[in-house]
Amino acid sequence: MEHITLLLGIVIITALVFDFTNGFHDTANAMATTISTGALKPKTAVAMSAVLNLVGAFMSVEVAKTISKGLVNEEGIQPEVIFAALVGAILWNLVTWLVGLPSSSSHALMGGLIGAAVASAGMGAVNGSVVVTKVLIPAIAAPIVAGVASMLAAKITYKVGGNIGKKTSAKGYKAGQIASAGLVSLAHGTNDAQKTMGIITLALVAGGALAPGSNPPVWVIVSAGMAIAMGTYLGGWRIIRTMGSGLTDLQPQQGFAAQTSAASVILASSHLGFSLSTTHACSGAVMGAGLGRKGGVVRWSTATRMFIAWGLTLPAAALVASGAELVMRTGDIGVAAVAVFLVASCVAIWLISRRQVVDHTNVNEATTSGDEQPGVVTTAIAAVAVPPTAGTTAAVTDEDLKATIPAATANPATPAAPAAAV
Repeated sequence: MEHITLLLGIVIITALVFDFTNGFHDTANAMATTISTGALKPKTAVAMSAVLNLVGAFMSVEVAKTISKGLVNEEGIQPEVIFAALVGAILWNLVTWLVGLPSSSSHALMGGLIGAAVASAGMGAVNGSVVVTKVLIPAIAAPIVAGVASMLAAKITYKVGGNIGKKTSAKGYKAGQIASAGLVSLAHGTNDAQKTMGIITLALVAGGALAPGSNPPVWVIVSAGMAIAMGTYLGGWRIIRTMGSGLTDLQPQQGFAAQTSAASVILASSHLGFSLSTTHACSGAVMGAGLGRKGGVVRWSTATRMFIAWGLTLPAAALVASGAELVMRTGDIGVAAVAVFLVASCVAIWLISRRQVVDHTNVNEATTSGDEQPGVVTTAIAAVAVPPTAGTTAAVTDEDLKATIPAATANPATPAAPAAAV
């Protein structure tokens, strides 16, 4: 601790700020389905998740080793590089939180670190094989594996519980959701808190406070665990709304299947040292659970926006981080300028978010029709659909109603033709 300089101290504080944003950005991973199905009250859910995130931080350091020792070469990396990486990661976290998209905090951090390292020392500063095997491959595999497992689990759950009364079944699976949500929170602390441990350890090595190859000190583990727990308790309500009801409508059986599948994937990856995106795993599990129920649907327009955000995370964070690193080459003035830019950007994003507040009191409210316009296909079908004959019914989705309701409002005397299910 006696070797920590002012700049290194700023880097450590910034890393803990990132960990805090990681906490509220990723609360949805563990608790969105539990809140949306009513298994737990919103504030109770985030409090439970915060405690288990803290406990999970002490369970392993394998992912921290991947960040601090494997992703970039420790030699030649300066504290300014790590500060630049954190700037890129924090800003991407806040932007995606503002628009309610569950992007990967992990990939934002790694993208920032890669971009800053390349800007500082060239492509040779990045271990390409580690990026491919422990970052990119898990990024693609995690949502697929979790989604398929969740879909199968949901189908089995409905089949096994088909003869059980609806109320009894719902009550039992809500209890199961609480347990599985706790498992996801524990897994999240085990995986995501370690990333901040790894980045702080890398900063300490770069600043000469630790020997190369060192494991995270105890105070780093404790501070990272506390930061992510506090962020989790704050609750990322915007993303919870998207994960809980924006992707699909979940019943308790599906919520249980999604959370159990996601937790299994996350814990397995943590044991292997893969820097997995818990967001990818949980989002994939939610979509798989949506498809696992007969008649269940996934809102692919929301999912598409989420996939785009996933694809942009690494390059966007890398671009901001590389720009910040170049500015800081000018010396102390550059470091101060980047710090002011980061603080000003955070304040601006927070002020914008106050225009439409989402919190524990309205997180389960359905979004208004203006939040998502009906797609071209849905609108076209609604315009030409033949009204059902007497005694028949047509399946109508949420998106279909958006197209038919305005028509009925415009001409009350003429009933709007119900859209066929897409």
